[in-house]
Amino acid sequence: MDISTLRHSASHVLAQAVKMLFPKVKFGIGPAIDDGFYYDFDNIKLTPEDLKKIEEKMNEIIKKDLPFKKQVVIKQKAKKLFKDQPYKLELLKEMKDPITTYQQGDFIDLCAGPHISSTGLIKAFKLLSIAGAYWKGSEKNKMLQRIYGTAFSTQKELDDFLKLKEEAEKRDHLKLGKELEIFSIHQDVGAGLVHWHPNGAIIRNIIEDFWKQEHRKKGYLYVYTPHIGNIGLWKKSGHWTFYRESMYSPMKIDKTEYLIKPMNCPFHIQIYQTRLRSYKELPIRYCELGTVYRYERAGTLHGLTRVRGFTQDDSHIFCTPYQLQSEIENVLDLALYMMSTFGFKDIKIYLSIRDPKKKDKFLGDDKSWKNAEDSLEKALQKKKLKYEVQEGEAVFYGPKIDIKVVDSLKREWQGPTIQVDFNFPEKFDITYEGEDSKKHRVIMIHRTVLGSMERFIGCLIENYGGKFPIWLSPIQIILMTVTNRNIDFAKNLKQEFEKHNLRVQLDNRAETISKKVRDAQLSKVPYMITIGDKEQQTNKLAIRTRDGKVEVKDKDDFLRHIIQEIENRKC
Repeated sequence: MDISTLRHSASHVLAQAVKMLFPKVKFGIGPAIDDGFYYDFDNIKLTPEDLKKIEEKMNEIIKKDLPFKKQVVIKQKAKKLFKDQPYKLELLKEMKDPITTYQQGDFIDLCAGPHISSTGLIKAFKLLSIAGAYWKGSEKNKMLQRIYGTAFSTQKELDDFLKLKEEAEKRDHLKLGKELEIFSIHQDVGAGLVHWHPNGAIIRNIIEDFWKQEHRKKGYLYVYTPHIGNIGLWKKSGHWTFYRESMYSPMKIDKTEYLIKPMNCPFHIQIYQTRLRSYKELPIRYCELGTVYRYERAGTLHGLTRVRGFTQDDSHIFCTPYQLQSEIENVLDLALYMMSTFGFKDIKIYLSIRDPKKKDKFLGDDKSWKNAEDSLEKALQKKKLKYEVQEGEAVFYGPKIDIKVVDSLKREWQGPTIQVDFNFPEKFDITYEGEDSKKHRVIMIHRTVLGSMERFIGCLIENYGGKFPIWLSPIQIILMTVTNRNIDFAKNLKQEFEKHNLRVQLDNRAETISKKVRDAQLSKVPYMITIGDKEQQTNKLAIRTRDGKVEVKDKDDFLRHIIQEIENRKC
C-alpha cells in the first residue's frame, strides 16, 4: 500500500470526523505531506484538547470500514454538492470538466485521488498538532486552522515515528537556543532577524575562524562588500527579473534607487573587473562571510533555519573553461571535509538541472547548459559520489550540486551548494586575457560549503542536542567551589586553564555542589570540576562529564587530554 495514498485517505477521515463534531465547519484542503497529512478548516475554533475527541470519532469511522467511492461529475453538479463550502467553490472555478469527488459514508470531498479501498485499512494514525495556515499559502488570504496528523502501515512504524518526534522536540534549536542563551529573535526589531548572544557569538566565531583558515589553505582570497547596491546592478544580473519576489523594496538615496543585497555575487564581479586579468592569474577564488537579506513569508520563518537576514559563507571562483572540472572537484573536496569535521558523515547529494520543457524560466542557450551540467556530473562521477538528478531545480543562471547533511535523527538539512554560471560572465562581460593575448569569457562558480551561518548553527544545535563537541562548546569547563575558602585556588586554576585558551567559568555561588552540578548539566558544559579542600591539597581534580562519568585526574594529565581533544576537533 502506497504510504502517501494511505495518509491522504486518513486526511479525508479527519475531515469527516471534524464535520461530525462541528457541523458548520468550512473545508480547505487536506493533502498528504512528507511525514503525514493535514487538513485546513474554517468557521470553527479548535483547541489541542479537541484532538482527542476527533481521534475517537476517526476511530469510529475506521471501524465502520467505509469504502472510498470515486464519482465523476460535471462542474455544475459539483457546485451544487459544495454549495455551502466557499473554499471548495473557489477551487472549482480553477477546474475544468469533468470533476472528480470521493465519498466515504455521508462525507463527500472534492479530490483527484487516489485513495485506499476503505477506511478500515487505516491501522495506525495520530493527530499531532493544530496550527494556523493562510488559505492557499498567501498572507493576503484568511488564516485557517490546520490539523496535522500522520499515519503508517503498522503500529510499530507509528510508535518509532512518535519516539523520533519526541526526541526532535527535545533537540528543537528554538528551545535549546533560548535555554543555552545562544540566540534570540525579537518582534520589536523584526521577524527573521537573529540576535547572537555571547554563547552564540563564541560558537560562530570558532566556526568562522576555522572556515577562514581552511579557505586560506585552499588559495581563497577574503573580501568585504557593501550591504546595499544600485538597483541597476540587480537589473543587469537578472535578479530583478527572476528573483524579485525574494528581494526587498528599493530605497531612494540622492535620486538613485538602491537595494539591500540578497546575494554577494555582483559585488565580487565588480572586484574582479577592476582590471584585466591574465590567464596566468586564474583561477581567482574570492570568499566572504557576507550578510544578505531576502524576503521570506511570515508563515515560513522558523528560528535559525528560515530567516530574513543571514550570513552566507560565500565564494565566487573565476576560471577558464579548462579549469572548471578541477575547480568543481576541489570545491567538493573542501565541502565534504568541512561537513566531516563538524560530525556529518551521512550526506545526500543532488544534481539540479534545468527543466527542458520550461526553458523560459532559465537564462542561457542549450549548449552552455549542457556543458555546465556535464561538468558537474563528471566531477561527481570522478569522485565516485552517489547522487540524484533533480530536473527543474537549477537556479535561473545555471545548474548546481546540493549537498544535504543527514543529522542524528535522520533528517536532511541543506548544506553546501556548487553552482556553475555562464550567464553572469556574459551579462557583465567578465573576461581574461588568454595566451593568444585576446579576451576570453570566464566561467563563474558560485559556492557555499556550510550554507548560511544561521541555518548551519541551527542544524548543529539539533544534531548535537545542544551538547556541542568540546572545540565548539561556548564554555568548556566549569569550576565549582565547595566552600568560600576554595575560591582563591579555583581562580588561580581558572587563570592557568585560560593561558591554554580554554573557555572556563567559575561557579562560586553559595549553593550546594549538587545544585551547581545540576545547573552545569542543564547548560550542557562538557567538563565540571569540583574544587574542595582535598583537591586543593592534592592537586588532583574531581572531574564529571556532562554524560555523568566521574573520575579523578592529575591536573596536567587532564590539560593534555582536553587540549588534544580540542586540537583534533573531536565530535
